[in-house]
Amino acid sequence: MANSKLLVLPLLILYGIIAASVRAEACPLYCLDVEYMTCESSGEEKLSPRCNCCLAPKNCTLHLSDGTSIFCKPN
Repeated sequence: MANSKLLVLPLLILYGIIAASVRAEACPLYCLDVEYMTCESSGEEKLSPRCNCCLAPKNCTLHLSDGTSIFCKPN
């Protein structure tokens, strides 16, 4: 009985460490009218669009069909 109690404590501590290091990000379920995307890493090359910043790489800009743009900042 004492051995099982001693095993539970380290497992709980380990679980707490793992849970604290994992961070989940919820992506919104909407798609903007993105014409093309540019990223700092690719210069001014027009890349295939992504629906929103959650799905696009960070430090990229989504260029919308109405002429506006949205910068996808890093977290």
